[in-house]
Amino acid sequence: MITSLRTRPDGCEQPLDAAYDTALLDLDGVVYAGGDAIAHAVESLGTARAHGMHLAYVTNNAARTPQAVAAHLTELGVPAEAGEVITSAQAVARLIADQVPEGARVLAVGGEGLVEALRERGLVPVSSADDDPAAVVQGYAPHVGWAQLAEASYAVNRGVPWFASNTDLTIPTARGKAPGNGALVEVVRIATGAEPQVAGKPLPPMHRETVLRTGAKRALVVGDRLDTDIEGANAGGVDSLLVLTGVTDAALLLAAEPKYRPTYVDADLRGLLRGQPVVGVAGDGFVCGGWTASAGEREFLIEGDGEALDGLRALCAVAWTVAGEGSCGLDAGKALARLGL
Repeated sequence: MITSLRTRPDGCEQPLDAAYDTALLDLDGVVYAGGDAIAHAVESLGTARAHGMHLAYVTNNAARTPQAVAAHLTELGVPAEAGEVITSAQAVARLIADQVPEGARVLAVGGEGLVEALRERGLVPVSSADDDPAAVVQGYAPHVGWAQLAEASYAVNRGVPWFASNTDLTIPTARGKAPGNGALVEVVRIATGAEPQVAGKPLPPMHRETVLRTGAKRALVVGDRLDTDIEGANAGGVDSLLVLTGVTDAALLLAAEPKYRPTYVDADLRGLLRGQPVVGVAGDGFVCGGWTASAGEREFLIEGDGEALDGLRALCAVAWTVAGEGSCGLDAGKALARLGL
């Protein structure tokens, strides 16, 4: 029986910034979009920090250095230090360093963030397959083109071990979605037939890197993507908050399979500053706030009024109960329209 979005039945009466010691925050779609701060992000993070919550910024973007990311956050009004930024470049560099000798050459296809992370682990970045690399690694950077992908392909086809910072197919930009590192990895996969070792979210190397660098004891993952942020949190046994400021909308959330289901959901980072309500059983449906949700023959049913997010939480309980270990096939259109979502 589902009594809340949580696996525990008691909900979370405390504000999340009091219940957890560290927020592991995704960046794109959570803190900023296209370089600009998302509404309510700056003040919410400032308040959470003032309440004693440690903030760490965990990103699959391997292009920029932690110093550059921290500087950008500080410019936006979110004071940050490089040590508070954890990137997939750092995670993949550690993964490589565990498998090749110190001082080994690594063919790096990516940006300065990837190059710096390799050097931090005592590895030597090179740019050609003819430099006798011990490994090949790919991390997104906007300047990556055919020549760099060809060098990676030449080396991988010679049997050099292949690594990728992450395999996100798209990245958000100010103009919309654009190809991400996963799209570039696909090019090399097509050219070689090989499979890379991947470090970024949602896979264990990224979780390991985050724990090592933050020392978090009661961590809360905060993200906008079900297939990286939330899946990674579930794989690591960490609670999660999904915010609806990025790529995931209400319809995608209702259709989520178990590995993609968050512990909590909120509109934006103001969710860090409040508790999360229990979703109770009401006859054949579920109730949250002023809303009661149930399953009809072909569609979700929702009655009541109040905060739209409470209605969405009740609908999630219905959808995930009906779906079990799969995804729910009920039509959500009318119910979500009623909620204005």
